[in-house]
Amino acid sequence: MISNSTKDGIEILTTENDQLFCSIAPSLGGKITSLYNKSIDREFLWTNENLSLKIHSLGADYDSNFFGAIDELIPNDIPETVDSITYPDHGELWTTVLQSKVEDEKITVFGRLPLSGLFYSKTVYLDSNKPILYLDYKIRNESDVKRNFLWKLHAALKIKPGDKLETGAKNGKVVDPEYSRFTQFDEFAWPLIENKDASIIPAKSNTMDFFYLYGMPKGEMQLLSNDEKYLFSYSYDLKVFPYQWYFASYGGFFDHYTAILEPCTNMPISVNDALAKHQSAVLEPGEELTTTVRIYAGEKTNYIP
Repeated sequence: MISNSTKDGIEILTTENDQLFCSIAPSLGGKITSLYNKSIDREFLWTNENLSLKIHSLGADYDSNFFGAIDELIPNDIPETVDSITYPDHGELWTTVLQSKVEDEKITVFGRLPLSGLFYSKTVYLDSNKPILYLDYKIRNESDVKRNFLWKLHAALKIKPGDKLETGAKNGKVVDPEYSRFTQFDEFAWPLIENKDASIIPAKSNTMDFFYLYGMPKGEMQLLSNDEKYLFSYSYDLKVFPYQWYFASYGGFFDHYTAILEPCTNMPISVNDALAKHQSAVLEPGEELTTTVRIYAGEKTNYIP
């Protein structure tokens, strides 16, 4: 069943069945605002209680307006000039008002990003039997020149001490020591760094984590509850997202307590630096990227890889 409502004056489209309730805001770059499992009475997404949903103008500061839930970053993260285009903080998708359509119990949000000329489309729909959300994507370069870009999934999750990041990544690296409780900047064998298991969520303090993770055998990134009962899982094509970023605030970032799972096309954070290392997403004029991402949000015992 698909319904239409408003929250803080923003249109919300919701798809739900006996398993899941999922809401999406087309005018906020297709942000997924809620992913609630009915059978276990559990909302998986973290949202900022101090903010309301709001449409922001291109170039707005992302961090101070960080609402949470599930965003995506395209075509960049840090403000950067790429291919002679100056892109704003956290890209242009999150401030783009997308169109929407509903058909066959599926919600599609779509639109053309104003600076890059990339066409973005996301179709979301639920599995009829399992607590799984499917996301079918199309990203097409509608400009007349090659586009080098970053595309990153960005799920802000509710956390408790003892929750655990599950990933097959072999290696990790601190992105920026200023956003980390660790000072080691060299590559390390995930998850042990400075004699600590970085995959375990600590209690709230004035700290943060920010890692690149890589060398995983398959496209899967998960957060497991501390009692090992509940699981949020991203499953995706490793050829599209060969890297994982992991940002977690334990109070050190605006007093937020959340972990953000971020499968990504690129490493490192700069598109230009990633391009120099041949680790950036690229689309030629007219070229289209299509892929499907699966989100599982439910009991671990029912999860099937």
